Amino acid sequence: MSSNTLDEAVRTSLEAYFRDIDGMEPHGLHDMLVRAVEKPLLEVVMVAAANNQSKAAQWLGLNRNTLRKKLLEHDLL
Repeated sequence: MSSNTLDEAVRTSLEAYFRDIDGMEPHGLHDMLVRAVEKPLLEVVMVAAANNQSKAAQWLGLNRNTLRKKLLEHDLL
């Protein structure tokens, strides 16, 4: 999979989002996008790391406490 595949998927989704809101002004777009991407990222990484938070945190470039906080925010603990 090329790195552009993820970029294009995000771009395509955002373009569709703007078409769907049909000229309305979006609110909280950055937070909405981060939350939409972060949860599946955490889910996939935790499965790949066999739920080892230390390993997952290292892979994500986060400290374990930050990872734990994010897992709680997304109801993944």
